[in-house]
Amino acid sequence: MWKKRLRDLIKIGRLRLIAPNGDLVELGGTPYLSHHRQLEVTVRLHGSLTPFKLMLDPHRYLGESYMNGDLTIERGDLWDFIELIGYNFEEPRPDITNGFAALANSVLRRIQQHNDLTASRRNVAHHYDLSEDFYRLFLDADMQYSCAYFRSPNASIEEAQTAKKEHIAAKLLLAPGMRVLDIGCGWGGMALFLARTHQVRVVGITLSTEQLAVARARAMGLEDRVSFELMDYRKVEGSFDRIVSVGMFEHVGIPQYAQYFQTMTERLAPDGVALVHSIGRMRGPSRTSGFIRKFIFPGGYVPALSEVLPTIERSGLWLTDLEVLRIHYAETLRLWRERFMANRHRLPPQYDEKFCRMWEFYLASSEMSFRFNGFMVFQLQLSRSVNAVPLTRDYMTTQEHLMATAAE
Repeated sequence: MWKKRLRDLIKIGRLRLIAPNGDLVELGGTPYLSHHRQLEVTVRLHGSLTPFKLMLDPHRYLGESYMNGDLTIERGDLWDFIELIGYNFEEPRPDITNGFAALANSVLRRIQQHNDLTASRRNVAHHYDLSEDFYRLFLDADMQYSCAYFRSPNASIEEAQTAKKEHIAAKLLLAPGMRVLDIGCGWGGMALFLARTHQVRVVGITLSTEQLAVARARAMGLEDRVSFELMDYRKVEGSFDRIVSVGMFEHVGIPQYAQYFQTMTERLAPDGVALVHSIGRMRGPSRTSGFIRKFIFPGGYVPALSEVLPTIERSGLWLTDLEVLRIHYAETLRLWRERFMANRHRLPPQYDEKFCRMWEFYLASSEMSFRFNGFMVFQLQLSRSVNAVPLTRDYMTTQEHLMATAAE
């Protein structure tokens, strides 16, 4: 049964599938994607139950099978296989006509994303409390762990991550002495960049003890302008001229959206400006894949804008600018994946081969999501006042150009 279904699905490229009993199934037609490039992959399945698991829940078991060694690649590599899948399997659009299915899907999503204070800390620790040395194997020198911004398609990861920070800073309309809150500050790169380049005072908050230790160590010499705290966004007090949140909103969860934006409204000065940078979906609400939810980001969810904007409207905040970045994260993930593969031999002993395969699959499948499955990044500029930002967007380009020129 599973062989027949696959034959109907593979149209682009060529897949040779070796079943657990040794049978060879050849799928697809010509392997050529163009006159100069072909896509041909041979995959071997191990264990009699593996084919049925893959048919039952491919979103979970494809990654899990590769991680556990139940799926091995004998011709090509994992990215070749993932790319072939991307060309042939389109993510289904949500069925808005089936009322019961839509309701069940909505309820399940909310249960999976119930991130109270305890769950949020536990979920963050699962992913971000890995060692600093591990992340340095594939991130840029500033340890930016979010979508870069490619002014040029040939930019290095360092150049593109610097451009991302400049792009965000331009939207924040910063002035010396302003008080800035960085929600989900990571290893401190954005906070330190803003403090150095714009002479602002930044409070960065994180739920990761590992990230906090690194951020505080990096702030040596800038203690008068930057501080980092182990704190949930719901516990922040005080007023801020600017709020920035990069790559954190994906961990909030739909049930907490109202509280997230209400907190932002309460913490933002009357003429303040906020910038939220998050992964999003262009095909409407869906569910986090079983593999990502179990092994990578428990409690995480990539929202559609249709799930976010109504909450912003009810919060009283103005949406003063919205930008969608499409292929930028695909290119970011490609560079991370290439660095990870080149440096995986340097991993500490606690990160075994199974762990390496898990992360390789995470990086490759995430890249596929941005190239083929409608994932993108959105940047929301928000304010409490209709007059908080200029009438046109020209100021962003001007400020960004000034920062790029000053850095040369």
